Amino acid sequence: MTEVVEVGADDQMDVLALEGETAADYLEELLDIADLDGDIDTYVEAGRPHVSILTSGDKLVGPNGEVLEALQDLSRLAVLTKLGRHSRLMLDVAGHREKRRQEIQEIVAAAVAELQSTGEAQSLEAMNPFERKIVHDAVAEAGLHSESEGEGDKRHVVISRPE
Repeated sequence: MTEVVEVGADDQMDVLALEGETAADYLEELLDIADLDGDIDTYVEAGRPHVSILTSGDKLVGPNGEVLEALQDLSRLAVLTKLGRHSRLMLDVAGHREKRRQEIQEIVAAAVAELQSTGEAQSLEAMNPFERKIVHDAVAEAGLHSESEGEGDKRHVVISRPE
């Protein structure tokens, strides 16, 4: 029989901080191998470990954030390999995610205004899971309904009035 061990809030913060440090160590080695410059910062926010690579240029972001997404997946895999636990780690490079968050909030505001004006559901551009989460949160805050539709690279959010 498996024993269930409860983790207190302080212990949970320690585990999340350890996940961030583990990912940071992995990314630091990767930057060294690739001979790329960057400072790495870790913190815990909203129950998730966050790692930021402070660097210039967009080599580590790639087109449409594809390299950033791949690095995040690899960092999560490094945490799983070393700590034996899945992580909800968020990675940002050169403030890309924060800039994108602001862009998405502007897109959502325009779509909400159009919905309020016409009453017609608004279908947004295809987005990755991080971006869709921002949309869903902003739409819920506006008191409207959102739903992800489509598959793979074509997955997008449709905003509508609550049913």
